[in-house]
Amino acid sequence: MARDKRPPVVRRTALREGLVDIDGARIAEATQELRHRGRATLHDRLHRVRMAGGLAVQAGLAAGLAYFVSHRLLGNPQPVFAPISAVGTLAASVGQRFRRTVELIVGVGVGVAVGDLLIYFLGTGAWQLGLVVTVAILLTIFAGASVAIVIQAAATAVLIVTLSPSTQNLEIPRFVDAFLGGGIALLVTAVLLPLNPLRVINRAARPALDLLASQLDATADGLRNRDRATIQGALERLRNNKEELATLGEAIEGAKETATLSPARWHRRDELTHYAEAADPIDRAMRNSGTLIRRSVTLVEDEEPVPDPMPDAIGHLAESVRLLKHEFAAGEEPEKARERSLRAVSEAGRAYGEGVGFSGSVVVAQVRTTASDLLVASGIEQEEANRWIRTAFGEQERPVGEPAEPGEAPKPPTAPPIG
Repeated sequence: MARDKRPPVVRRTALREGLVDIDGARIAEATQELRHRGRATLHDRLHRVRMAGGLAVQAGLAAGLAYFVSHRLLGNPQPVFAPISAVGTLAASVGQRFRRTVELIVGVGVGVAVGDLLIYFLGTGAWQLGLVVTVAILLTIFAGASVAIVIQAAATAVLIVTLSPSTQNLEIPRFVDAFLGGGIALLVTAVLLPLNPLRVINRAARPALDLLASQLDATADGLRNRDRATIQGALERLRNNKEELATLGEAIEGAKETATLSPARWHRRDELTHYAEAADPIDRAMRNSGTLIRRSVTLVEDEEPVPDPMPDAIGHLAESVRLLKHEFAAGEEPEKARERSLRAVSEAGRAYGEGVGFSGSVVVAQVRTTASDLLVASGIEQEEANRWIRTAFGEQERPVGEPAEPGEAPKPPTAPPIG
C-alpha cells in the first residue's frame, strides 16, 4: 500500500471528512506486535526466575554457611575462598556437583603449585602475574583437563600472586577452603535444602513441550485453511528450540543427582527414571515434527490435496504432547497421551486412504514417526510402540496420490487397548 505523501494538514482534513487513514492499520499492527513481544519477554523472564529460584536460595545458604564455618570455627581471618568455592560448586555444573568439587580442588592444587614455584624464583609483579596465569593454563590444557579445572587453576594462580605479598601462608587455607566450600555445597544440596526433583523437571519440561504442542496446533490450523504463512511461522518457532531442550536436559541431570545424594528424595528415583528415559524420544519428536511442518509448507505450496483427517491427525499429536506433560507432572501413567498418539496415527491412516500427494505422504509418515517417539517417551518399548503404530494405521494398499473410489469409504483403523 502506497504511503500518503500529502502534507499533514491535508491528511488531517481528509480524516475529519471521514476518509480512511492508510497508515492506521500498519501502525496498529506494529503496536500490537510490540505489546505481544513485551508480554512474552516478561513471561520468559519470570519463568527463568522461577527456574533459578531454588538454586539461588541454595547458593546463598551454602555461601553463608561456608563463610561462618571458615571464619568462626576454623579461625580464618579472610574467609573469601570458602564461599566462592561453595557458590562455584552449586552454580557452575548443575547435575555434576561431585565432579565439580573434584575439579575445584584439582584446579586449586595446580594454581597453588605453579604460583608458589614461580613466585619463589621470580618474585611478584605484573609480568610475573601474567606468566603465572599463562603457565597454569597451558599446563592444565596439556594435561587434558576440563575447562573448569583450567579456569580454577588460573584464578587460584592470580590469587596466590596478588595476595601473597600481604597474606602469609595462603596455600593451606586455600586448600581447606576448597574442600570446605565444595563439601558444604553438597551438604546443602543433599540434606539441608534438597530441591523437589520432579518439580524442577516439570518446570524445565513445560517450555519444550508447550512449544511443540502449540506449533503442531498451528500447523493443523494452517493445513485446514491452506495458510502457508501460519505453517511457516510454526516451523521457524520450532527451529529455535535448542534452549528449551538444553534446559530440560540439564534439569534431568540435576534431578538425578538430587535423587542420588538426598535421602529425602530417594523415593523419587523411579519417577525420575521415566523422565530421564523420555528426554531422547522428546528430542526426536521435536526433530520429526520439524520435518512434518516443513513438508506441510511444501504441501500447501504445491496445492496438493489435504484430506480432512490429516490436520486432525496433527491436532491429536499436539494434544498427546499436552497430555504427556500433564500426566508426567501428576506422576500418573501416561495412558491418555498414548491413546491420543494412536488416534493421531489412525487419522493419518484415513488421510492416506482418501488420497494424498508426495508431500502429503511424507506428512503422514512423520505423524507415524512422531507418534512412535511419543509412545516411547511415555515408557513403551520401541518394538512394541512400532507394533501399536502399525495396528492403529491399518492396512492401506491404495497407491499414494490415488483418490478413493466414488462412494467408497476407507476402512477406519482401530487402536489397540491401552493398559
